Amino acid sequence: MTDARPDATDQPDKAGRPDRTDGALAAELLALALEAARRAGELLRDGRPDDLAVAATKSSPIDVVTEMDIAAEKLITGHLAEHRPDDGFLGEEGASSAGSSGIRWVIDPLDGTVNYLYGLPTWAVSIAAERDGETLVGVVEIPMRRETFRAVLGGGAFLNDRPVHGRPAPPLERALVSTGFNYVTTVRAHQAAVAQRLIPRLRDIRRGGSAATDLCDVAAGRLDGYYERGLHPWDLAAGDLIAREAGALTGGRPGARPGFDLTVAAAPGVFEPLQALLDEYGAWHD
Repeated sequence: MTDARPDATDQPDKAGRPDRTDGALAAELLALALEAARRAGELLRDGRPDDLAVAATKSSPIDVVTEMDIAAEKLITGHLAEHRPDDGFLGEEGASSAGSSGIRWVIDPLDGTVNYLYGLPTWAVSIAAERDGETLVGVVEIPMRRETFRAVLGGGAFLNDRPVHGRPAPPLERALVSTGFNYVTTVRAHQAAVAQRLIPRLRDIRRGGSAATDLCDVAAGRLDGYYERGLHPWDLAAGDLIAREAGALTGGRPGARPGFDLTVAAAPGVFEPLQALLDEYGAWHD
């Protein structure tokens, strides 16, 4: 694992160039992500029109995009490109470019769009910076809570500049776990069947509506665990790093990384039995 602590000493890469994944590069990426997330959060919070309407749909008629999703992504990519024009982008609302620097920004400008559309407070701006498939920096801005979560690989997780750590693991039957449901009807029906089998094994299940927020709530000790099927890189990149840096374990099916088939995040001691049950119940397929 590359040491991304801000005080680490730069080491040369294979080509003999300074490896700036630690130190100066980490600080630069974090500062840019924090500022972009702050600006996008203010735009979304303060600029939400009273007559906000659906601008488009994605996987189904209930998987929506609003004009504000698009505006927030343009703000974020514009800010980042101004300062780092050679970086790549992967954004939920269409931003996609390879770049030439080796850094790729993974952006969800509005995670929890349906909540936002209805005026519910659980939505977030999620920005991560990756290098060679590894997330170096993650920022999740939750404007309606006035909360900013951040993490740098190897440097711990923070909420509004206060270090955060997950909860000590309870027995699984006393674990509070969050999940989410897909927008495709057949997938939702299967997810409901999995949840029905899982509920008797837990304290309870919550449904927040924002994957990035749920992952940060695991990091902050507000949830003992979280799982969901169907997440894209922009849904989980920042939150996954924040959860891991707060001491949580994350993964997919046993032996796999978190991803579209399954994402699980939980305190050690909850993660293992929760992941095993989800695999047994077939949470990763229809």
